[in-house]
Amino acid sequence: MAAGPLTTKSQESVMFEDMAMYLTPEEWGQADPTQRTLYRDMMLESYRNDISLDDESETENMESLSNLEASDNAESGEKLSSEFPVALPQGPDFGEALGSELYTFDKCRTTFRWDSHLIQHEPIHKGEKPYECNECGKGFMRSSDLIRHQRTHSEEKPYECSECGKAFRQSSGLSQHQRIHSEEKPYECNICGKAFRQSSGLSQHQRIHGGIKPYECDECGKAFRCNSDLTKHQEIHRGLKPCECKECGKAFRSTSDLIKHQRIHSGEKPYECNECGKAFMRNSSLIKHQGIHTGVKPYECSECGKAFSQTAVLIQHQRIHSGEKPYECNECGRAFTRKSDLIVHQRIHTGEKPYTCNVCGKAFSRTSVLIEHQRIHTGEKPFECNECRKAFKRRSDLIQHQRIHRGEKYYACDQCGKTFIQSSGLIHHQRIHNGENVY
Repeated sequence: MAAGPLTTKSQESVMFEDMAMYLTPEEWGQADPTQRTLYRDMMLESYRNDISLDDESETENMESLSNLEASDNAESGEKLSSEFPVALPQGPDFGEALGSELYTFDKCRTTFRWDSHLIQHEPIHKGEKPYECNECGKGFMRSSDLIRHQRTHSEEKPYECSECGKAFRQSSGLSQHQRIHSEEKPYECNICGKAFRQSSGLSQHQRIHGGIKPYECDECGKAFRCNSDLTKHQEIHRGLKPCECKECGKAFRSTSDLIKHQRIHSGEKPYECNECGKAFMRNSSLIKHQGIHTGVKPYECSECGKAFSQTAVLIQHQRIHSGEKPYECNECGRAFTRKSDLIVHQRIHTGEKPYTCNVCGKAFSRTSVLIEHQRIHTGEKPFECNECRKAFKRRSDLIQHQRIHRGEKYYACDQCGKTFIQSSGLIHHQRIHNGENVY
């Protein structure tokens, strides 16, 4: 059979999508034999109705019926095309095509019923993109991909969720969204068992175990696990901070960072532990906390053997061994192992104190200092010595106190060698050598 030339869709050509229901690959895969037969019949009927149209559209009107005629052979084990949709040949030889031999592409062994299908499949291997969007010029290998893309310009969203009414451009987007309502998470990690709604979520997650960071910044060489993290990082180089807090005027690179920041002002803690009820401002803080209940610490330091519940915490810990301090203050040059420590430090230069006591109005630069301060009002002393049951407002005070029981004296005078349990005791003692009046 002579193969006709491969042509792209013109704006004037009559498409099967215009005449019959359109099935995506996902929908075709889920259809039962009866539905497939019905769809095939509808497409064939559309062809017969269209055969009397302008002859000039015959070679151009080659869309949407991939392997539908070959579906009967699929059950018998024959390998058929995985491409859907591809061309439906038009013209008087259509009836002959239904009974013709199959055509196999040598490179991938994909099989087609018509040679025109074979011709349309070949550009995939060549990297050709013959279907071009007349709005933005972006090219596609298949007309069906072009049609889906054009919905981004037209804002057409034909697939609507029956639960909440949210609409999507593609049926695959709707299918993924509906898992939110059903709580279905079909994609499970075979290493840790964590499940995801989307295969892309699983793929990104598995990079944690493999240490894979395929997205690299061309400015500084830093690599990331997902493209969205790279995009966010690149805003550092461009200096973009378009999202501003209405409360304090602080600007952020993304709305998600702004939302997290605004919880400081509102006190909102949306992430609650289902074990003990403790709530957190950030999901990452909740995940870190939940490790207390589960006791699972799968990430072990190769230097000292210490284990952690999160890779991020392990990476921070390993900087103790390597001495790496990647976060540097652009005001004074001081460097830190953690970004959070740099943020707190920078408040020394800016004078920012975002954490305010709701009892007396005193403001602090860190939440930990605010929490300690609030214990003055509540009288709470959560840190108790297991030797004598004396309680303290701060953990550091408990640690100092416990040295009394152990007889530890960390602070030694460099003049006479006398040792002290607390640094305040050493400072007081050194005044004797300096000739100061100690009373």
